[in-house]
Amino acid sequence: MGDMAEIIDTGSKWARSARIVIKAPVGEIFDMVADPAQHHRFDGSGMVEGVVKGPTRLELGSRFGMQMRYKLPYRTSNEVVEFEDGRLIAWCHFNHHRWRYEFEPIDDHTTVVTETFDGSTARFPPGLLLINAYAGNQIAVAKTLVRLKALMESAAAADGDAK
Repeated sequence: MGDMAEIIDTGSKWARSARIVIKAPVGEIFDMVADPAQHHRFDGSGMVEGVVKGPTRLELGSRFGMQMRYKLPYRTSNEVVEFEDGRLIAWCHFNHHRWRYEFEPIDDHTTVVTETFDGSTARFPPGLLLINAYAGNQIAVAKTLVRLKALMESAAAADGDAK
């Protein structure tokens, strides 16, 4: 894997995943994803505009609101429904489909990050077909990972230059 995210076959028609290798410590990447105020910086969907309310670091059960845009502006409220510090975080909103990030350290300075849009947990998974959520989120998770990689590796390079 280079600068592009690798699309993963999830084996489910309701889930779309991609993964990428990021040259940054797992804790730093996890902290970026666990801070909802940072989500607009790496969002690949183009829909996240900023945090409306919520904690500065997410944990299991955390609720956070986001300012979004899909043709028109709107707000959404999310809840963290899966959490393992440094390894896994997932959240959902009212329809219950999830955005899940998994973190696997390769060494102290390299991490594999997998993002999954999981519609299997939605109230009615086929309904997401009506808004092209599966195809659209396949593209979005790959773009998100590429943006997260660029963000984290530029920060790691800046840290290295400062030392």
